[in-house]
Amino acid sequence: MKNFIKRTLTGILFVAVLVGCILYTPTTFGLLFALITGLAVWEFGTLINQSGQAVINHPICGLAGVYLFLAVMGFSENLFGGEVFVPYLIMLIYLLVAELYLRHPNPMNNWAYTMMSQLYVALPFALLSVLYFYPVQMMQGEALTVAVTPMLPLSVFIFLWASDSGAYLVGSLIGKHRLFERISPKKSWEGSIGGGVLALVAAWALWYFFPIMSLWQWIGMALVVVVFGTWGDLVESLLKRQLGIKDSGHILPGHGGILDRFDSSMLAVPAVVIYLYTLYIYFHLYHILHKPMATVL
Repeated sequence: MKNFIKRTLTGILFVAVLVGCILYTPTTFGLLFALITGLAVWEFGTLINQSGQAVINHPICGLAGVYLFLAVMGFSENLFGGEVFVPYLIMLIYLLVAELYLRHPNPMNNWAYTMMSQLYVALPFALLSVLYFYPVQMMQGEALTVAVTPMLPLSVFIFLWASDSGAYLVGSLIGKHRLFERISPKKSWEGSIGGGVLALVAAWALWYFFPIMSLWQWIGMALVVVVFGTWGDLVESLLKRQLGIKDSGHILPGHGGILDRFDSSMLAVPAVVIYLYTLYIYFHLYHILHKPMATVL
């Protein structure tokens, strides 16, 4: 009972801070997720180093991850050009070259986990900024201009929460057929379908209250989040099995670590970015092909 209360209070506070910072201002969004990015990369590096499978420089990896988030945010907001990524590239080169001189017994593992800290952990958080400043009017073929669209990154989390809740409820009641027993024995096909249905309900609600996209675009985004969020959860489960741990950390009482809370979003966020830009390309080409010939010429 005590653990349940602790878990509930932590969950409520976590959601309140996340939603509040995303919706309040771009500054609060940036500060929160820069902090989360740094903590997540540090947590990942600590897990790898404690496992004995590799040794990575998690202070520099953490610094690089935070810088990547801030750089992508500034670039997405049109505050900086491509040159903002030069310091990040320098840090990556340093992490690779330093391994030549450290004489660690397994440099290949060190390189692999170092790059994973950036691609698997830091990059998805950085891509939240792409969603935050994504100009939804592009999907109607209008000019590309910077816009603040906090509902897009927030909707990713709403779909994930809906999917997780639906999967838990339905899976607990009627879950019989295992989804991926080798990695996550408790997940079931019934639960996943239930989670998908609840995410579709959330998509309808978001369209009704925030019609920044059509209903079908919201539904497509929900399905992308459900599928890739499930894979993201499984990827982290496989990682933890490989490292021989149950939780990635203990920073969130009753919920584990940062990676435990954001595991599904590690693949869901990049997938949503791909989905939205695919829609943009489709509508852009559609408008070009349907313009009068005189206008095109």
